[in-house]
Amino acid sequence: MKTIVAPVDFSDVSTNALAFAAEMAKRASAHLQMVHVIAQDEDEAEAKSKLEAVALGLQKSFGSSLHCGSSVGQGSLVDALQEITDVQQPDVIVMGTKGASGLKRILIGSNTVNVIAKTKLPVLVIPEVARFENFMMKGKNRIVLATDLDALEDEDSLLILKEIALLIIEPKVRVVSVRPKNTDLDYLKRMERSALLSIFNPEIESDRATVFSRDVMAGINFYLNEHRDTGLIAMIARDSGHLIQKHYTREMASHTHLPLLVLHDVKTT
Repeated sequence: MKTIVAPVDFSDVSTNALAFAAEMAKRASAHLQMVHVIAQDEDEAEAKSKLEAVALGLQKSFGSSLHCGSSVGQGSLVDALQEITDVQQPDVIVMGTKGASGLKRILIGSNTVNVIAKTKLPVLVIPEVARFENFMMKGKNRIVLATDLDALEDEDSLLILKEIALLIIEPKVRVVSVRPKNTDLDYLKRMERSALLSIFNPEIESDRATVFSRDVMAGINFYLNEHRDTGLIAMIARDSGHLIQKHYTREMASHTHLPLLVLHDVKTT
């Protein structure tokens, strides 16, 4: 992991997500690039001054070794991020979200869902109640990779999940799939499950679990309610706009206390 981009609007929610991004950058020796978007009638110099103050605060909190930069864009957040990511080539975008109703609102149509839908980069969504130090707790060091076990076009799309997992103390990854009762996995899905587990081995302890339910997202929610050791959820968006709007809106809103990493199964050229 070399570069992390974090949108900043100076709210408590984005400040919390920024702290999460800064801790990741510090541990990975990565560059943290903050992005703030202003309207045409706003003062760019004032925005830059605020970002400089934030950067100084981060270095005071996380140490002078934290590599931190900032950019000010105009217009939409999606367009500003596109310009930044074209130049910076970041590994992940870290964004904040506020509460259950906040996540539902965001996933219906605000900045976060627009970014997820338009970018092909991984997006780590941080709820306002999440803290990176939670990963210091042995009881919250489980990462759940929720998957339909369809074959990936690009297995490298999971490497960022592995890198993030390695920032956690004694991480554990569990591949969770959902299928109806009295059904069996076909050969290709069994092979895909084995391939997913092999990505994390031998550096990270990994295993698998199956939830029996006719509804994929209901099954995942059931698993999360029954297993309180989860600290991070990862899901693969093959058709990001459609997948997010259709599946995440209601079901994932109840789990906004958990960071959500949205991965994109897209081959880059």
